[in-house]
Amino acid sequence: MQEIRIEENTSVRMDTFLAELLEVSRSKIAKMLKEHCILVNNKEMKASYSLQAGDVLLVKDYEEEQMSAEPEEMSLDIVYEDDDVLVVNKENGVVVHPAAGNYHGTLVNGLLYHAKHLSSVNGEFRPGIVHRIDAYTTGLLMIAKNDEAHASLAEQLANKQTTRKYWALVWGVIPHDTGTIDAPIGRDVKDRKKMAVTSSNSKHAVTHFRVLKRYEQATLIECILETGRTHQIRVHMDYIGYPIVNDPVYGKRKLIDDSGQCLHAKIIGFHHPKTGEYMEFDSELPECFLHIQRMFEGE
Repeated sequence: MQEIRIEENTSVRMDTFLAELLEVSRSKIAKMLKEHCILVNNKEMKASYSLQAGDVLLVKDYEEEQMSAEPEEMSLDIVYEDDDVLVVNKENGVVVHPAAGNYHGTLVNGLLYHAKHLSSVNGEFRPGIVHRIDAYTTGLLMIAKNDEAHASLAEQLANKQTTRKYWALVWGVIPHDTGTIDAPIGRDVKDRKKMAVTSSNSKHAVTHFRVLKRYEQATLIECILETGRTHQIRVHMDYIGYPIVNDPVYGKRKLIDDSGQCLHAKIIGFHHPKTGEYMEFDSELPECFLHIQRMFEGE
């Protein structure tokens, strides 16, 4: 059983908060609520309950009887595909791969139905997955369809031979046009479910950013990852005082809605595992991001 304490008023929906924190889908949280596995202040609450400072969440262990990821038909935005690699544009709210207690509705389930065969390097629950993004981060992922392709793409990531550019909308007006955040990231010593800039059991993390557009209350930026730590951009931008707009976990700003943080993996580039040709792909910002961006443009 996990105990989670809410330190500040966020007015975020309980299901949105837990889905992000536990990296599962909201449908999964709904099942857990139905099975009486989640209590707020020792009481059962609706998924839409708005969390307040002082609330204590008790999350009981919940396991579905499932031993491997199964193919599931779902709509996928396939940007590119051949015999070795696949590039997919992940939608908002979709968890990348199954994990304990969350075996259905993930990107992997959909990929198994679509591609039939994926690399086996990362086991039965993460076939084809070379890297991942958060459930409520949208955008491009490269998928390996065989083990040889997986080894090549993983090596490129390790050797910083890939291109990964994210667009983000952050609170506050950044005065300088470019910047680099070089700060180690590890588990938050005060909250083990979060990541933080810390010197304790941390890993080297570097994020470069440049300003694309400034609004009265926010800034649109492009981030380039030099490393790939969990929640890296979200943690780094919060660390320098410009948290991602609509982030339910990091930052101390009120959420605009429950659609997820304004963070999109817009561009990805890599060398094809078989031909060596450099390939780069771009994706449009999703409507959930554009909706909030338009709010700032109308200030």
